[in-house]
Amino acid sequence: MSLHPAIQSVTDRIVKRSAASRRAYLEGIARMRDEGPLRGRLSCANLAHGFAACGPVDKQRLRGAPTANLGIVTAYNDMLSAHQPYEAYPEFIREIARGLGHTAQVAGGVPAMCDGVTQGRAGMELSLFSRDVIAQATAIALSHDMFDSSVYLGICDKIVPGLLIGALSYGHLPAIFIPGGPMTPGIPNKTKAEVRERYAAGEATREELLEVEAQSYHSAGTCTFYGTANSNQTMLEAMGVQLPSAAFINPGTPLREAFTREAVERALAITALGDDYRPLGELIDERAIVNAVAMLMATGGSTNHTIHWIAVARAAGIVLTWDDMDLLSQTVPLLARVYPNGEADVNRYHAAGGNAYVFRELLDAGLMHGDILTVSEGGMQRYGEEPRLDGGRVHYVPGPAVSGDDGVLRPVSAPFEAQGGLRLLRGNLGRSLIKLSAVKPQYRSIEAPAVVVDAPQALNRLHAAGALPQDFVAVVRYQGPKANGMPELHSLAPLLGMLQNQGRRVALVTDGRLSGASGKIPAAIHMTPEAARGGPLAYVREGDIIRLDGEAGTLEALVDAEEWARRTAAPDTAPAPTDYGRNLFGFNRANVTPADQGALSISCGPATTDGGAWDYDAEYDLGADAAAADAPHAEKDN
Repeated sequence: MSLHPAIQSVTDRIVKRSAASRRAYLEGIARMRDEGPLRGRLSCANLAHGFAACGPVDKQRLRGAPTANLGIVTAYNDMLSAHQPYEAYPEFIREIARGLGHTAQVAGGVPAMCDGVTQGRAGMELSLFSRDVIAQATAIALSHDMFDSSVYLGICDKIVPGLLIGALSYGHLPAIFIPGGPMTPGIPNKTKAEVRERYAAGEATREELLEVEAQSYHSAGTCTFYGTANSNQTMLEAMGVQLPSAAFINPGTPLREAFTREAVERALAITALGDDYRPLGELIDERAIVNAVAMLMATGGSTNHTIHWIAVARAAGIVLTWDDMDLLSQTVPLLARVYPNGEADVNRYHAAGGNAYVFRELLDAGLMHGDILTVSEGGMQRYGEEPRLDGGRVHYVPGPAVSGDDGVLRPVSAPFEAQGGLRLLRGNLGRSLIKLSAVKPQYRSIEAPAVVVDAPQALNRLHAAGALPQDFVAVVRYQGPKANGMPELHSLAPLLGMLQNQGRRVALVTDGRLSGASGKIPAAIHMTPEAARGGPLAYVREGDIIRLDGEAGTLEALVDAEEWARRTAAPDTAPAPTDYGRNLFGFNRANVTPADQGALSISCGPATTDGGAWDYDAEYDLGADAAAADAPHAEKDN
């Protein structure tokens, strides 16, 4: 089927907007490619250092004929359940490479932190910036000029975007992402959420809560809800840089092992040394970025990617905006109900047809580019097929034409909702996003007084003191990238969800982040400009009436214009972030871009011709959507 006109229109505007920066990026990777196989440029001393610790066979190959050397960048640690299976991957990858007459080396490791462990803790303020550290660590890993191709062992929240950004800085190298797979089903997510809310209400003990959490997060593998980690996996497949349907195969299974073998073989087959060269920087073009966003919207994925994929796109010289994402969300229907958008976990989603079903539906409806080059020989059409194990090898068969569970997956002709999972909100408080698909229609709009706090813990204290109004909008400000690194505020979800269960009308408005696992209550997040930049949230006062309408895409403080103009910014009352390692990230906080520019604290993408900073206002085509910038006080101190 021909491409949907709205998908074509959004793609065209991204191409036009990105013309100069994309051209500069492609010229840069072409220069790296044209210098020839990397090890050929190393001096004898350089090369000897590079293979000194190798065994005799690998050493001979690295010093002799131009066989391919595969760089492994790993985010392994055994505290993260999703990454624990990676412990044995490097040796397995080396064995596969040797069997094919090539070599493989661990190029380097990157940090991997878990938002699930750091929720509500000081360490959460390092989370977003860990993405940029991972990008830098990836570039360092690849800096030795020893590699002809690369594979990436990473799954979770900031880790995949960081690896992508770093890999794109070496975009002349082929790259394949290798997932580890989700843990098997545990206690139902609905049951877990109910106990969390009972605990917030004082009706469940800590022991009861810990037991239900342990039954939910119970083994090696990715957490099974459809949060940022699992959204990463579907978006990687949508861009064609992970093997088709590799995402949701459980760890330790024969098919999981076969997928890893297949990924290594493909990574070695698509180097510049052969006749099927597929560099990452050329695979990830404007169409691939649109595919990733379309998949995010169709599956109701994580709000965090409205930040991360802007940064990933920028690393490839592509200028993506929230307005592009909003237009795509208004075009692509919601085809999946996976927790927190529904009760199913990703195992049930995969069993119902999973990514193969969604890709087939989107491709057939013209809602995704089917003509992009991918790491798979079958192109995007292969991503609409299902994998099978045949003699220890991955074999593909036609994908499901009918959903295996219409409570989890539905066709484009009968979607759960006509629009996608996310919506851009505009108004006199700035611009923000809401995960509309996770909120029942009756809760998608609210008009209520503001309860204003500068730290999420303050809201819990107000509740404990019985000081919260019957209905209210919690305004949690000074939580943006510049203020404190934009921590996740998922710890507020049980409290606000419990209050909503009591028949009260509640909502959250914040310049912070809210987990891809959070749902149920209306939450306007990633508010830009943030309060720390003099944004309008700094001028909201206790009791101001806030109107949030998710369906209409509006968010406003109903305050008289003259009164609003007389106000001064309220100070940030939260303690300065100077402990638990937060002092080490002062430079990141001082230099980070706003959330709608990817919240980047590092240089990313090609430099401007004059060597200066990238001019966001000049390059971003905001059009009428920049009206929020005319709001009084917006970016007053910036």
